[in-house]
Amino acid sequence: MKLALTIAGSDSGGGAGIQADLKTFSAHGVFGMSVITSVTAQNTKAVIGVEDISPEMVYLQMKAVFEDLPPDAVKIGMVSSEAIIKAIARGIDEFNPEKVVLDPVMISKSGHALLKPDAIDALKKELIKRCLVVTPNIPEAQALSGITIKNVEDMKKAAENIMSYGCRAVIVKGGHLEDDAVDVFFDGNEFRELRSEKIPTKNTHGTGCSFSSAIAANLALGHDLFTSFKLAKEYITSAIKNSVNIGGGAGPVHHFFNLYQKAGLNV
Repeated sequence: MKLALTIAGSDSGGGAGIQADLKTFSAHGVFGMSVITSVTAQNTKAVIGVEDISPEMVYLQMKAVFEDLPPDAVKIGMVSSEAIIKAIARGIDEFNPEKVVLDPVMISKSGHALLKPDAIDALKKELIKRCLVVTPNIPEAQALSGITIKNVEDMKKAAENIMSYGCRAVIVKGGHLEDDAVDVFFDGNEFRELRSEKIPTKNTHGTGCSFSSAIAANLALGHDLFTSFKLAKEYITSAIKNSVNIGGGAGPVHHFFNLYQKAGLNV
């Protein structure tokens, strides 16, 4: 069995973060492991509290996993502080994973800041260069690149700017555009676009976490990067189509929609 590791924050509501990552790995037939960077108190409506894990404990979790259960791919999500970013960079340098996917989580679906302002520079300088691919949405791409994004051409410019920090590829997610859901892939040589229908639903909690985890899962399964991106986009589109209408805010995507369908179960 292939193994994948998520390094991210925990979501008590179960729709995003570590919980979404592990569900996504399982949905792809990949065994999931975790390094928790922060504990959040949140539900579908709001984040009401965040408490960081100590940087040393973040590193020790990585050490425990890599020394006994070396992952075939790694996904990094919420890394709220400069100290945690440096602890993760230390672990990456020591254990040298080949396939690292970075989802630069900055703001929760409910609008709560999850990355401290002084940690953005550390993310740029310490973490991006250690990753195979970075997967920002439009607000995150704007924060990382300094470019205001209004269309696909702006997404391409932002991708080029983010590439300058040293990663090998960038995927700018266009779900925040009004027209359609177009994502831009850039590997330093060419731009490629993937489009999908814009699904009218409020239940998109965990979309970014699940998408990046699906890329990592497919990389762990041996697919190349663009194929992993394509398969992940197909997966998350279906997960949004079959999203779960629970809670009073933005409900979660349905990670196991295919298993429920095969079993004849309704959500």
